[in-house]
Amino acid sequence: MFTPCHQSVRLLEPDPAEMKILLVEDEVDVGAAILRTLKQEKYIVDWVQDGAEAWDFLTHSQLHYTLAIVDWMLPGLTGLELCRKLRQKQNSLPVLMLTARDRWEDRVSGLDAGADDYLVKPFRMEELLARLRALQRRSPQLQSQVLHVGHLMLDYSDRVLTWQSSNKSHQSTRLSKKEFQLLEYFMRHSTQTLSRDQILNYLYEMDAERVSNVVAAQVRLLRKRLAEIGCGDLIETIPGGSYRLHPRYAD
Repeated sequence: MFTPCHQSVRLLEPDPAEMKILLVEDEVDVGAAILRTLKQEKYIVDWVQDGAEAWDFLTHSQLHYTLAIVDWMLPGLTGLELCRKLRQKQNSLPVLMLTARDRWEDRVSGLDAGADDYLVKPFRMEELLARLRALQRRSPQLQSQVLHVGHLMLDYSDRVLTWQSSNKSHQSTRLSKKEFQLLEYFMRHSTQTLSRDQILNYLYEMDAERVSNVVAAQVRLLRKRLAEIGCGDLIETIPGGSYRLHPRYAD
């Protein structure tokens, strides 16, 4: 029998396609190289070149990031100021600090400001990727690999949803990456009504080409998959173009 809202932990390698990264780097060549590398690894990435703009992204109610890569020297707000503001807001977002400063005193300043790791320029992209994987493994929210909400259980290891039907039998199905991302978003916000824009901003990069009906199409595909195990009404449509997890599944 499932325990509502309980999360168990397995130390598994997170899937890059399920991670959304905010890259904050004002050096165009460096930022473009990092962006290209991350996209090749299938990360979802938003790139900004100003610390103040990055703060707007991080505090935007419809944007959700799992990790940030932040340069030390930035216009608007420095990387240090950005980290301090995050931690003052009790935001535990994992942050990898990039900088050309290589003195031990600078490393201490960066870590004390709230950075979780520190990478000195110039660096190899292989090391950047390795540090991202290490941060993902250490992050508590990314370590929670089985998500329980009500009668639903979502397993990160193989993207399998299991639900307990009214007759106490268990039904399971394996989700595609986008289906998994969408259902996880609903489950993590099981008491909320989510707008089309909120879902769009969660599933895609800010500068991605966006088809007007892409959210409706993704919800339709997810419902089709869920119908295979008898819970096709799990996602409820709210008048006005919003959606929510049906309350009877979350209780």
